[in-house]
Amino acid sequence: MSYTGRFKGEVNSFRILKLFTFFIAALPVAGAAMAAEVNVYSYRQPALMQPLFDKFTAGTGIEVNSLFAEKGLAERIKAEGVNSPADVILASDIARLSEAVEAGITQKVDSQTLTTVIPASLRDPANHWFALTQRARVVYASRERVKPGEVTTYEALAEPQWKGRICSRSGASDYNVALLAAQIAHHGEARATQWLKGLRANLARKPQGDDRAQIRAVAQGECDIALGNSYYMAVMLADPAQRSAAEAVNILFPNQQDRGAHINVSGMAMAKYAPNRDAAIKLMEFLSGKEAQQLYAEINNEYPVSPDAPWSALMQSWGKFKADALPLADIARHRVRALEIVYETGFDQ
Repeated sequence: MSYTGRFKGEVNSFRILKLFTFFIAALPVAGAAMAAEVNVYSYRQPALMQPLFDKFTAGTGIEVNSLFAEKGLAERIKAEGVNSPADVILASDIARLSEAVEAGITQKVDSQTLTTVIPASLRDPANHWFALTQRARVVYASRERVKPGEVTTYEALAEPQWKGRICSRSGASDYNVALLAAQIAHHGEARATQWLKGLRANLARKPQGDDRAQIRAVAQGECDIALGNSYYMAVMLADPAQRSAAEAVNILFPNQQDRGAHINVSGMAMAKYAPNRDAAIKLMEFLSGKEAQQLYAEINNEYPVSPDAPWSALMQSWGKFKADALPLADIARHRVRALEIVYETGFDQ
């Protein structure tokens, strides 16, 4: 039995209820012969996850039932309470993982496999969530208008030489909030606020679009540099319609001479009332293993958390880089204040 919900963007509550009712009705009733299965509530796109689920099922015989939504899964699990069918929560960034823990919908997972493979800085101190992939928050720089060595740190983006030369998506986006939270963790709130004000003063236009829009803006000459996640460059290089824009831009990894480039993660957590706990742990361990980690790298060009999994050829072409070793839990602690600072500074106005 397999059901995949594919919600894209906002959908009305009636449709959600209809799809979710179908999902519940498809689950085995108490007392019936139950095939091994695991139910996943996922913020990650089905096209990325299905190849991994198929590999897991082929190797274990455990079916994976996946429900996808772009938002609202934490609220849904909380509303379902003890009757929730959710076993595993897949999230696309540290904000979603923290949100799930704060909502009280996760549980501790005791797995030597997970704690051995995944570094302490990339998992919850109480083992409520675990990172699966890493993505660097890089600088997209014009090949024509930015010389090698001109951009070396995040801090330098607030310097006057970049006035009118920077593009950015909304400061309230999860990825930019995480970057600002890291600045708070490293430098303190006052200095991080001044940095964001300086960055805002250097913007070439009002924050808008997603990370791919920033690459296009640099390629079109609207700005010379922008912030974005590393894997979006891979997405554009693979698309003939967007390839020329991506080829006009270099990826730069900041702070290589000190703490390293900021990273965010996708990750997973065990739902609090997981009805298929043993199967869920097997899936979580599989997703952290070399085979799944290599698939993540090849399909989505995200950096594996497993040291045994090779990078994709494209990521290797960008070169090795030093990643910030600041524990993600420390970043998560500052994300609420970081978002407040974004609004206080009027970054998006």
